[in-house]
Amino acid sequence: MKRLIPLAICCLLLGRQASAQVVAQPVPDEAVSDRDGDFAAWVAGFRAAEIAKGVSPAALDSVIGGLHYSPRVVELDRAQPDDSGRIALFSDYVDKRVEPVRIGRGRSVAEAMAADLAANEATTGVPAAIVLGIWGMESSYGAVTGNFDIPRSLATLAFDGRRRALFTKELEATVSIVERGLIGRDRLTGSWAGAMGQPQFLPSSYLKYARDADHDGRVDIWDSRPDVALSIATYLGTSGWKRGQGWGLPIIVPAGFDRAKVRNLVAPTSCTRVYEKHSRWIPVSEWKALGFVSATGWGAAGTSADDTLATLVEPDGPGGRAFLTFGNFRVLLAYNCSNFYALSVGLLGDALR
Repeated sequence: MKRLIPLAICCLLLGRQASAQVVAQPVPDEAVSDRDGDFAAWVAGFRAAEIAKGVSPAALDSVIGGLHYSPRVVELDRAQPDDSGRIALFSDYVDKRVEPVRIGRGRSVAEAMAADLAANEATTGVPAAIVLGIWGMESSYGAVTGNFDIPRSLATLAFDGRRRALFTKELEATVSIVERGLIGRDRLTGSWAGAMGQPQFLPSSYLKYARDADHDGRVDIWDSRPDVALSIATYLGTSGWKRGQGWGLPIIVPAGFDRAKVRNLVAPTSCTRVYEKHSRWIPVSEWKALGFVSATGWGAAGTSADDTLATLVEPDGPGGRAFLTFGNFRVLLAYNCSNFYALSVGLLGDALR
C-alpha cells in the first residue's frame, strides 16, 4: 500500500520553523486571547514533560507548535445541555435531533450498509439500530464533523483545568497518533471538545477502538463507512453492551406516583448531574406492579424479561417524558455522559429499527 510520509518525519527534515507552518488555522470567529501568555507557558511545560517521557520533539512541534488559547472552546464547554447547571429541556433537544432529515439519512445508510451492519452485530452484539443512532447523533452520518483544530481545543481545555487530566491525556494521544504516522496533522480537525471523524472519537478512543473494516490498511473514520460502523460497534461492544437487551423504552408514569419510593440512595461519584436523574435499579416486574405502562409495548424494548433491572429517567422532571433504562443505557452514557444524548441515540435507533 502506498503510504504518505508521516508529518513527524517531515518535521525532522524541515526543522521546527517548518513544523509551525503545518498548524491548522483556528476557527474563523476566534481572536488571539489575553490568556495566550499563560497558555503558552502551559504548552511549553507539556512539551517538556512529554520529551522527558521519550516522545519525539518533532511530533510534538507539529501538533502543538504555534497554538493559541481558544475562549470559544471554553465557552462551549460551559454550555453543555444536561451537564452545565443551566435550565435546558430534553423535549427541545430531542426534537432537533430525532427529526425527518436525520432519520432519512439514517435509513439510506442502513440500506446501503445492511450487510456490514449485520456482520458487525453478529460479532459485537451491538444492534445496527444503535450503531446508526450513535452515528446519526455524532455527525448526522458524516454531514457535520466540525472544523475546530483538535490540538488547540484539547490544549485549551487541559489548560483551563475543569477536566485537566482528561484533556491532557487526549492531547498526549493526539501526539501519539501523529508520531506513529496513523494520520497527518492536517486531518486533526473536529469538534470543539477534540472529537474527530464521523463517529466523533476522542484521540484515545481512536487508538483503542477504531478498526480497519474495509481492509485497506488504514483506519479511516473520516471517509470509510465500513470503518466507521465497525469502530462504533467495537466501542460499544467493548464497553459492555449486553447482547439481546435493548437500551430502554418510553414509559407512562402512573398519576400521583410517589417518586420517593424509588429514589436512588447511593450518591453518584461521577457525571453527577446525569446520574442524579436516575432512580434506583428495580426489576421490570416491580415497575409493572407499581402501575407503570410501556408507551410502545414491553417487547419493543428488545427484552420483556420481568427480571431485567431498570431505572426511571425523567429528563425534564415529573410531568415530562419518562423512560425506563436498562444496563445498556449506561454503555451509551459511556460514549457521551448526557441523558439527553443517550436517550436521543436510543430514540433515533428505534426510529431506524
